[in-house]
Amino acid sequence: MLRAATTSLVFALATFLALAASASEIGDPEKGKILFRKCATCHQVGPTARNLLGPHLNNIFGRKAASVDKFRYSRSLERAGNDGLIWTLETLDPYILNPRTLVSGTRMNFDGLEDPQDRADVLAYLRTYSASPADIPEAEPTAVPTEVTLAPEILAIEGDAAYGEYLSSECKTCHRADGEDAGIPSITNWPPEYFVLAMHAYKQKLRPHPVMQMMAGRLSDEEIAALAAYFETIE
Repeated sequence: MLRAATTSLVFALATFLALAASASEIGDPEKGKILFRKCATCHQVGPTARNLLGPHLNNIFGRKAASVDKFRYSRSLERAGNDGLIWTLETLDPYILNPRTLVSGTRMNFDGLEDPQDRADVLAYLRTYSASPADIPEAEPTAVPTEVTLAPEILAIEGDAAYGEYLSSECKTCHRADGEDAGIPSITNWPPEYFVLAMHAYKQKLRPHPVMQMMAGRLSDEEIAALAAYFETIE
């Protein structure tokens, strides 16, 4: 019995060290623990974690979005999960930079962590409460995370609203111009930056919807800016 207990202890220690090692390749989990205090009003993590305003974050890596039992998610996040959004380094990083970059109608009211190193440290901390990278379907799981990277000149493009109205007919086949959400999220009255970031997230295939990936992939930077300017003006 002692031998079995010793073996279990050794296995547990090895697992912990493996998780710690993989986390340290992302960022500093100890610094992430301190930064996580900004998240702790809504989220818990650890052995006694439970759902608060947001779901618990145990085993977040490799988890389908909106899949924690007994937690009521926004319809937008449920849609994203149904479309195939999986929480990995590539998707979590832009989400904690700006939640609406990845999920337009999320109820997560968070200003975001602008410093890439802060995000890396928080994700390293969360990794210590998630599965070993070898056990989850995550490409290059310990690589430096990728955010929605846009050159300042792209964000600075002033869109032509009239041209955007001309381009909007395809958008309006699914999205209602009056802003009503009838099973498909509204895109009216968005700040242009959010619209541009969201469309480029589809272009970079961070947002998983295949139709939107195709639509965004056909648009130039100027056309995206024009659509953003038009949809911002719709009352």
